Amino acid sequence: MEKLNDKNTFRAAVASLRIKLIDAYIIRKFLGTFFFCLVLILTLAVVFDFAEKIDNFMEKEAPVRAIVFDYYMNFIPYFATLFAPLFVFISVIFFTSKMAVNTEIIAILNSGMSFRRMMWPYFLSALVIAIFTFVLTNFVIPKSNLIRMDFEDKYYRNSARKVPVENIHRLEFKQEFKNVLVYMGSFNPLSQRGQNFTIEKIDSGRLVSKLSASSVIYDTASHKWTAINYYIREIKGNDEVITKGREIDTTLTINPSDFSRDPGFVGTMTYRELEDYIDLLQLQGSDELKLFLIEKHRRFANPFAVFILTLIGVSLSSRKIRGGIGMNIGTGLILSFSYILFLQFASQFSLKGNLDPMLAMWIPNIIYSIIALVLYKMAPK
Repeated sequence: MEKLNDKNTFRAAVASLRIKLIDAYIIRKFLGTFFFCLVLILTLAVVFDFAEKIDNFMEKEAPVRAIVFDYYMNFIPYFATLFAPLFVFISVIFFTSKMAVNTEIIAILNSGMSFRRMMWPYFLSALVIAIFTFVLTNFVIPKSNLIRMDFEDKYYRNSARKVPVENIHRLEFKQEFKNVLVYMGSFNPLSQRGQNFTIEKIDSGRLVSKLSASSVIYDTASHKWTAINYYIREIKGNDEVITKGREIDTTLTINPSDFSRDPGFVGTMTYRELEDYIDLLQLQGSDELKLFLIEKHRRFANPFAVFILTLIGVSLSSRKIRGGIGMNIGTGLILSFSYILFLQFASQFSLKGNLDPMLAMWIPNIIYSIIALVLYKMAPK
C-alpha cells in the first residue's frame, strides 16, 4: 500500500511539472524580455564602442567589412555572454514587476498554483540561457576572441598588448637531460630582455649544472637567447667547474611568447585547451596558474549565477509595492552590480592573496544563494 502511495505521489509530482498554458506564458515573457533587453543593451554598447574607436578605425584605415564581421560580429557574442546573468536579472525584474502591477501574480497564486510551482517556468527559461551561455563561453567565444583581438591589434591599439611579467618559472624537456628548469626575475616583451636569469639542468634528480646571468636577451634573427654577465657552475662527480664570461648563447627552445601573454589570452582557449594548459602550468610551477584556474571556475560559476539571480529577481518583484516597477528595477540593479563587484574583488583576492581560485569564483554565488533563499522566504505565497 505504501509503495502504491509513493508511486502515485511521484506521478502527481511529475504531472505537476508538465508545461501548462500559464508556464508557456511565463517562458514566452521571460525569453522574449531577455532577448529584447539583450538587443537593446548590445545596440547601445556597439554605438558607444564605435563612437569611441571610430578615430582609430579611420586613422588605421580599417576596412568596413573587417569592422563589421571581424570585430563587431565577434564583439557582440563576447559582450552578451559576459553579462548574461545581469541581462537575465534585469529581464526578470522588469516583466515580473509588470505582472505584479497588473495583479497577474495574485491571479496565478489564487488559482491554486503555489509560489514554488510558479518558479518552475522561470527555472526552465534560466536553464535554456545557462546552457546557451556555457556552450558559447567554452566552445564558441574563444575562437571568436582570437579574430576580435587580432583586429584590435591591427586597427585599434597603438602599442603591443603584452605586458612585462615577473617571477617566471618554466620547465623545458630536453633529450640530453631529464629536464631543464628556467627562471627569470622579470621579462619585458617589448625589449625582449629578461633579468636575473638562471638555468638549472637536472639529471636523475641531481643538479648537473647551473647558469646564472644578470640578464638575458632574445635575438629575433638567430632565435637564440644570449646570457649577459654569466656564471656557470658545473658538477662533475665530486668536482666543480666554475666558468665566467661576458656573453654566451644558450640552447633553450623556449620562445618569448612563453614568458609573456596577452591580457586576453586566457579568453581565447576552449575548455579542453584551458584544461591542457593548466596541466602544463602545474608541471612548470608557473605563477600564471591562478589566473587560468580562476577562468576555468568562472566559466562554471557564471552560468550558475543565472539561476541565483532569477530567484532573487522573482522574489523581489512578485510583490506589488509603492514606487511601482522603477523601485524594483532600482533595487535589482543595485544587487546585480554588487554581485559583479563582489566577483571582481574575489578574483583579485585570489590573484594577489592566498584565496583558492575555485572558492573565489564560488563565494559570490554562495552568498547570493543565501540572499536568494531569504528573499524567497519573504516573497508573497
